[in-house]
Formats: sequence, C-alpha cells, structure tokens
Amino acid sequence: MFIAGVVAAGIWVTYLLWPRWPADVALDAPTLPITVNGVNFNIPPAAIRNKVQRKAGTQERIDLVFMWPSLMPPDPAVRADPAASAISVDRVFLTVASYGNTLPVIDRLKTIYPRYLDVSIAMEPGGLTVRPFRDSTPYQGEDILYDNSNRERFIVRCTRDDARGTVGMCLYEQRAGQADITARFPREWLSDWTAVADGLEKLIKRLRAAQRP
Repeated sequence: MFIAGVVAAGIWVTYLLWPRWPADVALDAPTLPITVNGVNFNIPPAAIRNKVQRKAGTQERIDLVFMWPSLMPPDPAVRADPAASAISVDRVFLTVASYGNTLPVIDRLKTIYPRYLDVSIAMEPGGLTVRPFRDSTPYQGEDILYDNSNRERFIVRCTRDDARGTVGMCLYEQRAGQADITARFPREWLSDWTAVADGLEKLIKRLRAAQRP
C-alpha cells in the first residue's frame, strides 16, 4: 500500500508540473489581460498576430495589428495576404516589449542621433521638421521627423520611398512604464501627422485601460 501511495503521489505531482499549452482563444473573445515587464495591458485577441501570444498572463512581448483609421482589430473572417499586409496602407503594426537598455526616443534625439544627422533641415508640408541621417551611418537612408513645437508629442524615424517601389515606413515609439510600444506605419500617413499622433495616443490609452473585473 505504501508503494502504491508513493506511485500515486508521484503521478499527481507529475501531472501538476507537466507543461500544458493554453487552449485556443477565440478571436472574438473579450480582451485578454496581458502583462509585459510589469506593465498591464488589455488586448483584443483578434489584434494579436502570433497565435502563441494569444493568452492571458505575463509575456515577454506581444505583436499586434489594428486597422487604420478605425483602430479596430482586423476582421477574423477576412484572410489577408501576408505579403500584401506587410506594406498595407490600411493598418498599423504595434509591438510591446521590455525596453531593455535603450533610451527613450526623446533622449536619443538629444544625445545619440545628432552625431549621425546631416546638417540640412527641411519642413514637411504638414509642419514636421525633417532631419536626414548621413550616408555611411547606421541610419543611412532614413530621416528623423518631429513636431518642432513639442518634440515630446511626436517623433518618428522613417525610411524613404525608393525607385524600386519600396514603401517608406515609420517607427513611432512610446515608453509605458518598463515597456516600449513601437508602432510601424507607412510614411505617406504623415501628410496628416496630427491625426496619426492622436490616433496612436488613443489606441495606446485603450490598450492600457484598467483591468476589467
């Protein structure tokens, strides 16, 4: 009896410790409470690009996509062409991850980027200041654009359209506690950059809304 009890106890402990994969979460399920590096988010499952990340709890990073300008997750019933969606002009891609050892983007603009920037300064039609990076630097072929009246409100680093038809893309970063939120979208949206700034701020606030009871 003693041996049988030991065996049964061993089986029970093994069952408790054995890794179990989470059940699939329906794309139309309520938002999932997800924590990244101590920062809480509420994420709609349909916005999560990687199936393995579609679960509640603590994660190292989450990769998201939202339609633009609705700021809603893609319709699960519509299958997008992966090759086309990578350069789609109707969606914004977000990544939430630990910031590691990187400086906030406003500090990089003050301390790191200037050593790589060209001396030329231009203005976009929408009012953004444009500073190109010099060739033969780590940021060759890119520009930094910002609202000169309030740099902390909007700063983006963008690639340029080229003759091969490659669409210029922009990176917008915002630090949230111990996590960085990075948005990627087409540069052509900057023709109405205030709408982009307001939309991204609205989306990030929604993702960081208080946990539901």
